[in-house]
Amino acid sequence: MVSELIFSIVGGLGLFIYGIHLMGEGLQNAAGDRLRRLLKALTKNTLSGTLLGAGITAIIQSSSATTVMVVGFVNAGLMTLTQAIGVIFGANIGTTITAQIIAFKLTAFALPAIAIGACLYLFSPKRFWKFFGLFCLGFGILFLGLKIMTSMIKPFAGDPVIQNIFVEFSKNPFLGILIGASITALFQSSSVTTGMIITLASLGLFDLQGAIPLIFGCNIGTCVTAMLASLGTTISAKRAALAHVLFNIMITLLFLPTLPFYYRIIAMTSGDIARQVANAHTLFNVLGTIVLAPFASVYAKVVTKVLPGKDTIIDTQPQFLEKHLLYTPLVAFDAAIKEVVRMTNLARGMMSDAMVGFFKENVKVLGLVPKKEAALDNLQEAVTNYLMELMQKEISPEIASKIPSLLHSVNDIERMGDHCENIMELAQRKIASGFPFSKEAETELKEMFSLVDDMAKFTISSLDNDSIEDAQKVLNLEEKVDKFTQKLRDNHINRLSIGQCQVLSGIIFLDLISNFEKIGDHLTNVAQAVLGKLQWTAKQVTEKHH
Repeated sequence: MVSELIFSIVGGLGLFIYGIHLMGEGLQNAAGDRLRRLLKALTKNTLSGTLLGAGITAIIQSSSATTVMVVGFVNAGLMTLTQAIGVIFGANIGTTITAQIIAFKLTAFALPAIAIGACLYLFSPKRFWKFFGLFCLGFGILFLGLKIMTSMIKPFAGDPVIQNIFVEFSKNPFLGILIGASITALFQSSSVTTGMIITLASLGLFDLQGAIPLIFGCNIGTCVTAMLASLGTTISAKRAALAHVLFNIMITLLFLPTLPFYYRIIAMTSGDIARQVANAHTLFNVLGTIVLAPFASVYAKVVTKVLPGKDTIIDTQPQFLEKHLLYTPLVAFDAAIKEVVRMTNLARGMMSDAMVGFFKENVKVLGLVPKKEAALDNLQEAVTNYLMELMQKEISPEIASKIPSLLHSVNDIERMGDHCENIMELAQRKIASGFPFSKEAETELKEMFSLVDDMAKFTISSLDNDSIEDAQKVLNLEEKVDKFTQKLRDNHINRLSIGQCQVLSGIIFLDLISNFEKIGDHLTNVAQAVLGKLQWTAKQVTEKHH
């Protein structure tokens, strides 16, 4: 009997947690990558960030997932701390939707939902309906798990000993907050803990006085995931995670003195204890956001004071691509070139950071490379979209002939960034493994880097000044790089044959010069575009980008 009870409760809880996971996964996949792009793009102020955070969290059924995305965006420099705070406020509201769904007590629909979901997921050829089926499957499994847990716990709910244990929560709200936070931190999901509280309350094991402090604790415990995600990130990303923690702690401290009054308000919202608990969860987060949202910028400054330090700020947004310039195509095209020059400078800086990290074994400098790569990706998308819009305007034949080559150059520069990331990873491997490099090998790598860096310098100058002379210098250097690459490979084979070089160090060496050679090829493509030797038609570009 005891083993049956344990397995039923644990198994039911497992189905419940898995159901929540499937619901979120289904809706997230049905929406594709649009949610992530929306979150990155539409957070210009606290209100829009709050609404978007609430909406996305309601869809993916996890405030932790939303907050982890926010921490990632802040770490990459794609979002400011103030913007992140707005999304975090909204995430806390969005996560209460799960509790509201659970409070409907839809256990009778568990098996039909599983049947419909399984059919859609297994047999639907369309992506949207396939993953909507996964959502239905998760919905059904969630309530099936609740049904199993409830049926096993219900006979024990009337036991005076068990009732007395749960009554203790009503007497000590601080104990309730601590236990709620601990359990949520363990499961890393406030939705799981809140669902359990609603289930136990509906069986009569909790009254409002016992349930609400646990709900407060859930909001604090769910911050653990974001804190874990912030480990090893930038100061700004750590501040975003800290803002999440401090928000929930401050709101809890604000609510504690008003608990007797809050109990009475929640009791008036519904006659059903399950709905009351869900409403308490929602109202707590909504009121907390209303109180703090107007002071988001001040709150960001407070968090910055609590966690001081400086980050290298990398501006990921375009600086020259003004929409109103599109009506003066010549000026708009010049603005696009300035942005491409900026991209090339960024890629050149990535190459320098990767090599400084390699030679000096500086992990901190290497950490700048992925941030700049994120900025490069963002700028590539922005410049491409801008030029595609420009192509729709009435433009001169001269500009029309140059846009395709510039679009091709944008892709080449972004590919440079990818190769710089490869060099960063090789540097990390060298540092982690401690592979030795001979003086000759280091000298050769520095000379190779110097040649490619000169190529980047002249490429930037040729773009910025429309200089045929500088573009030709790039092509001349490219010939030197190709010959030098072959020379380095031959030298490496000689060192390897006489035992001056270790095999694993040699692999890194060869990969490094290969990436440099490819960077040189991309720079050559850009120089050829400036020289007019690289010809792409407008039709080819349109087909490529659609």
